[in-house]
Amino acid sequence: MPLTKPNQQLRRDLKQAAALLKWSGVDLMKMAIRLSEAGFEADARELLTIIGSFPDAEDKLAGYADEVKAGRIVRAK
Repeated sequence: MPLTKPNQQLRRDLKQAAALLKWSGVDLMKMAIRLSEAGFEADARELLTIIGSFPDAEDKLAGYADEVKAGRIVRAK
């Protein structure tokens, strides 16, 4: 059964949010490296802690997108 337009949009939004987290993690990792090189170790560690939670959130969003595709999650009008 094909997805309705609202569900297609929901799936796209979830996948986009997961991709945004992934690229934000990459950018923040670069920033953490620069902070560390500049002597701001505590700030760099703080960023690394934040970045560490991104993969789990990405996986959850990707899983939700898969559930939308399978019809287990449906956007109501």
